[in-house]
Order: sequence, then structure tokens, then C-alpha cells
Amino acid sequence: MTGHVSFYAQVTANFDKAAALTQYPKGLLDQIKECNSVYRMAFPIERDNGDIEVIYSWRAEHSQHKLPTKGGIRFAPDVNEDEVMALAALMTYKCAIVDVPFGGAKGGIKIDRRNYSQSELERITRRYTYELLRKNFIGPGIDVPAPDYGTGPKEMSWIADTYSTLAADKLDAMGCVTGKPIPQGGVRGRTEATGRGVYFGVRECVNLGEDMKALGLSTGVSGKRVVVQGLGNVGYHAAKFLQEAGAVLVGLAEYEGAIANPDGLDLEQVMAHRRETKSILNFKGATNLPNPQAALELDCDILVPAALENQITKENAPRVLAKVIAEGANGPLTAEAGEILNQRGALILPDMYLNAGGVTVSYFEWVKNLSHVRFGRMEKRFEERAYRKLLQASESLTGKKLTEAEVAEYTGGPSEEDLVNSGLEETMISSYRQIREVRLKHPAKPDLRTAAFISAIDKIVTSYNDLGIFP
Repeated sequence: MTGHVSFYAQVTANFDKAAALTQYPKGLLDQIKECNSVYRMAFPIERDNGDIEVIYSWRAEHSQHKLPTKGGIRFAPDVNEDEVMALAALMTYKCAIVDVPFGGAKGGIKIDRRNYSQSELERITRRYTYELLRKNFIGPGIDVPAPDYGTGPKEMSWIADTYSTLAADKLDAMGCVTGKPIPQGGVRGRTEATGRGVYFGVRECVNLGEDMKALGLSTGVSGKRVVVQGLGNVGYHAAKFLQEAGAVLVGLAEYEGAIANPDGLDLEQVMAHRRETKSILNFKGATNLPNPQAALELDCDILVPAALENQITKENAPRVLAKVIAEGANGPLTAEAGEILNQRGALILPDMYLNAGGVTVSYFEWVKNLSHVRFGRMEKRFEERAYRKLLQASESLTGKKLTEAEVAEYTGGPSEEDLVNSGLEETMISSYRQIREVRLKHPAKPDLRTAAFISAIDKIVTSYNDLGIFP
């Protein structure tokens, strides 16, 4: 059933719901909503056995109200134009919500990467980059891709290398893509950024007593029963940070199945079991569930769908018991499912806010590439010396001498990763507070997703007005 739901229609429906609560002219709202450009590519690659195969791919630039546009590239067998357009639109709104100065974009290559060798994947990625560059769909000031489902630092390094080879005169060439390996201009903390952002967003939500009281929950992450669907980069790190904060993982789901234990599952032990057996099923002490979707219906406080879109629909939404649904993936709930859960009184943390950690840290990486200096390089030792002087003054006044280990702990200046994580934490906290303020101040008292859309629309309209396009 889920395959028949238009993802782009879901995003549009949510936008229209929020737009109806604003006072902006219809033409302006239509312009914000429309996808600016979609580039469909079909190119040949040679397989390792000498066969020629045509590869189909897309790149969508949803909004150019700010440049460059920004969005990941996914490798998946079910990639299609509708999905790419929807994800590009979500990126536009996501960047606006967290005040990252990008327009939204997204790319996809229609392949199952498990069916291709490393060298074949490299040829596909490099040819895709060439096609983008040929039509001016990539560049540090034009359109900056990033990892997504089925891609990672290695693919980003191929993109960066291909671009810098073809545009060798560009000083800022490494800023053409983010999510790169550290030696190629990547930023520390990027790998776990989206999952860490999910954790920061959930933590901020459950720390607000008024909202938790309405749900019948206590404040704080500790003790909350959590189910995570999807143990890829986002789901794994979200589960990891939530568990470290004291949450109890009562259910985990992957494409091969799902497991549950009301007393809690040890994430690292589950991952070790999966590496050994190629499956999370049959984990000691856990119950196997009949299918992965069953995990969505487990009794829990917080549900984190961190797999693919359209996982919760009008069919299974009435059976979802979680009081907080934290959208780690893009579009895991259909618009109809969201209505059902809102009416039940659940609190939905929308994807375009909650999984914005990736694009936030990608922004930091892009800034690092353009400035050509590592975060922390200039201030780390200065701050260490300043802290050390303060400790020495305290020691002189109190007569107490600290050990060298204590001095090192108290005086350590921030590393690049410290600064990146601090910036991400501030972004997630301040953005949630902005969305919640819109929700509380608006006469209609919209749900958080609608409030997030209103916040995004307000900021995009301001950008258009600043450009003088719509005086």
C-alpha cells in the first residue's frame, strides 16, 4: 500500500495546511511550494564483465531563494522523480527552520548498491558528478550534495575528486560537496550529526514539563521506553545517544525483521550480533516480531522511525501506541497518519526539524572549506592558556594544588568536534523553541509540523522580500 502514496503530494499537503494559516498572497505561496528545477539523467556505465548498463538518476533543486542549494544523494532501487522532488522540498523548509542559508535540493541514483562492485559504484558516482557539472548542477556556490540513504564519505570523496579535477582552477572546489572524509576537508562530528541532532531534539522536547504533563509522561530522557526503526547511520546514532542518556530500548527494527524486550536491549550487543549473523533476529533475550512494521506498534513512550518514508499510514496509525513520534527519517508518516496521531494526542516531532542535524553540520563543513581553516585551530591553545592562568590564580588564593590530570581536564580548549557538537546542540534547541513559540502564539494552535512549516514560510518570505523580488 505504501508504494502508492505520492511522497511529494504528502509534503505539498502539509505545506498547504500551514500556508492556509498565513496571510501571504497565494502567488507567493505557490512560488515557495513549487520545485524550481528537476534534472533527469540516463547515462551508460561499463560493468566489470564488460556489459553496458544504462543508469537512471535525478537531481532536483526545489528553491533558489538562497544559494547554494543543498541536499543529499541517495542510492536506492526505488528512487524516483516524485521522491527526489519531495526530499528537495523538505530540504528547503528544513534549512529555513534551522537558519542554515541554503535552498533545498536532493539527488538520487536508481540502483541497489549491493548488486555492484566497488569499482562499478565509483564509475557510477563519477559519471553522475560529471553529468551534474555539465549542466551546472553542482558547485560550492550553486548546489552542494551530501550523503543520504545508501551513500557515505567514500562516495562524497569521489564526487569531490571528480569535481576538483574538472574544475581545477576553483580555489573552493572542496566546498562542492559535504560529508567528505576528514583528510579531504570533512568536518569532525559529521558522521553522527543527524542521529545526534535527533537526540538533542528529543531531549529538548521531553525536558519541557508542560508538554510532558499533557502526555502523561515525566520529564527527561532517562527511563523513557524507546523503539527505533532503522539501524543505519541515523537510527543507530539516535539509539546510541538516547541509550547513553538513560532511555530503555524496548524495540529495534531493520529490513530483515524486528526484535523486542520490555526490559531493554543493549544496542552494541545487538549490532555485534547483527555483524556476526547478518540479522538482528534471534538476539538472546529478545522476542522476534512477525515483520519489521510490527515494531512501530510496540508499547513505548518514544518511537523513532529512522528508515524510509511512508512507514506509518492511515492503515497502521491507529495501532501506534507511542506518545512521542520522533521522525528520524524523511517523511515516515503520511499526512493522513499524522492527522490520526494528532487527534489521539500524540506529539510528533517533524522530520524537517528533527533530522536537520546532518545539514546543520554540513553547513559547518561548507564554511570550513570556504574559510580554509579547521575549527578550533586558532583559539584552542589560547583558551587553554587562559584557563590555566585562572586555575593558577585559584591555586594561589586557596593554597590547593591540582594534579596535572585535573588541570588538563579543566583547561582543555575546544576541539573541532567539540565546537561542531556545540553548534549543533544550540541549533536544535533554539529551533525547537522557535517552532514551539509559533505553535503557542498562533490562534489555531497547530501541531508541531504545521508550526514548523509556518516558521519556514515566514523565513523564506523574508528572504524573498530582502531580495526585492516580492516587494
